[in-house]
Amino acid sequence: MNRTELGKLIAARLAPVVAEAREQWGSAAPVNFFFVDDLLPVELANEIRRAFPDASKMMLRKSLRELKYVSAQMNQHAPILEEIIFAFQEPVVVDLVQQISGLRSLYPDEHLYAGGISMMGNGHFLNPHLDNSHDKDRARYRVLNLLYYVSPAWHAENGGNLEVWPNGTKAEPTTIVSNFNRLVVMVTSQYSWHSVSKNVSNEQRCCVSNYYFSDHPVGDAEYFHPTSFRGRPDEPVRDVVLQADAVARGMVRRLFPKGVKAATHVYKKD
Repeated sequence: MNRTELGKLIAARLAPVVAEAREQWGSAAPVNFFFVDDLLPVELANEIRRAFPDASKMMLRKSLRELKYVSAQMNQHAPILEEIIFAFQEPVVVDLVQQISGLRSLYPDEHLYAGGISMMGNGHFLNPHLDNSHDKDRARYRVLNLLYYVSPAWHAENGGNLEVWPNGTKAEPTTIVSNFNRLVVMVTSQYSWHSVSKNVSNEQRCCVSNYYFSDHPVGDAEYFHPTSFRGRPDEPVRDVVLQADAVARGMVRRLFPKGVKAATHVYKKD
């Protein structure tokens, strides 16, 4: 199936639940999110999972902040992976997500800046963090994260689940299980601390990711920040190190607003 056909399937699943999703979105503030299960026919979701590449074909991101495999260079992988990613950028899908979120303007990202696919194996994690507030050129605000999970029979006990921290990183997070065939859409703002718990299973947690951008900030006030990580409540030393790292990176971004090097996690089309 191509992206247009896939986009129609996604839209057909979202359209009947707009009111329900809008209510969920509003009740989750300040880290707004909604999720929709059974997004695509099961066999199609399984096909997407089977198309994921071997880890050797992906880039390993390994630091105190995170441990996971990622890829944005979609022409190196099975065609259906590129088609499902760009299906979420079909105008009919973007319009429905805008209806649910109520955000003033939304633009999908053909360059997949920080989007694409990710895979988290045993021991992989993503510490609490705020996403970079803007696109790579600081022209638009990054306002939404769309996460589509395709690992069959995923259970909460596996770990590898999305966590949002509405009361900050010293409080308890809200866990959104990375259920098979589930779409999660969450806000990215100066308050949207989120993370992925450590995968304690022997299964791969696979995700298709998109970001949407906007001319407007989330809320009324303008803001700017680089991607900023924190330690978990039981990681005080890591928290100090990551806070210092965030301050240093923030200073660099303010001195060099266009960046000191080209973004690497983008789809470099021919």
